[in-house]
Amino acid sequence: MLITIAVILIILWLLGVVTAYTLGGLIHILLLIALVLIVVRLIQGKPVV
Repeated sequence: MLITIAVILIILWLLGVVTAYTLGGLIHILLLIALVLIVVRLIQGKPVV
């Protein structure tokens, strides 16, 4: 479940970067959340993929 959310957030971030969306700050917050979720999974010892 966490990896799905992380992937969705990363895709949304990439769309924001590519289209230069005006809510750039929000997109970067979503990226940060996605990265935190991935790190938490790694710390828990679960596979990321």
